[in-house]
Amino acid sequence: MNWLLVVCGAMFGAPLRYLTDRAVQARHDSVFPWGTFAVNVTGCLVLGLLTGAATHLQLLLGTGLCGALTTYSTFSYETLRLAETGARLQAALNAGVSVAAGLAAAFAGAALAGM
Repeated sequence: MNWLLVVCGAMFGAPLRYLTDRAVQARHDSVFPWGTFAVNVTGCLVLGLLTGAATHLQLLLGTGLCGALTTYSTFSYETLRLAETGARLQAALNAGVSVAAGLAAAFAGAALAGM
């Protein structure tokens, strides 16, 4: 039955990722992948918040929703494309800032959950 929680969470996470990515990216006239950055950092915050949650919430929201919402493969692809098109500074910033912001969001979520 646990798999059903993961599927239900993913049913919302995937469209939420797509819609959020498009909405955020449409507001920026930049080659920087702000949409992917936003969904990944948000997912890290949610996962941090779920650190002490019951197992069923972790499966539904952590594995299901956040698993479908966040995307390491798109982050990697977009960073590679930036580097290949000569936007090396943006590629380096995307890699460094994404990792730092994701970790900060996860720690912040865990701290908020512990309050």
